[in-house]
Amino acid sequence: MVEKYNTMQIAQAIFTINKHAKTAPDNRFLYMLKKQAIQKLIEQKQAKKIGLHFVERPRNSQQQSSVLIACGDYYFHTLPEKDDFKELPHLGHLDRTYRNPPCRMSLKQAKSILILFTDMKIENPKPTIPAKKKNNLHVHRTSYFYGH
Repeated sequence: MVEKYNTMQIAQAIFTINKHAKTAPDNRFLYMLKKQAIQKLIEQKQAKKIGLHFVERPRNSQQQSSVLIACGDYYFHTLPEKDDFKELPHLGHLDRTYRNPPCRMSLKQAKSILILFTDMKIENPKPTIPAKKKNNLHVHRTSYFYGH
């Protein structure tokens, strides 16, 4: 049975995913989930592209912009597409005084909501972590301790 989530719950799940992706060692899956959820919300007219913002810390010291997306009470940034530069107004620099509303949702719940919402197929949801090697420290036995 597929559960139906309202726009606010999906926006909160995206907020949670985005927050965790910023500090995750391997954030590719989280950002892919965010991107697909936002694309689907835009297609369903539950989210809207507002305009472009300058990126605060651009790569290689070049000017870059990101797309501001409004969804419920939340705002997100995504990478722009070619047409976004033609169709959207440029809003200048990001307003650092605005903060999204706080949200208390676990990462596990947020992933579950967005995976169901996007119908994403996951072959291996957890990143593969190499098995820990056994500690093969060579113990040097000296004659002092062992009487040799």
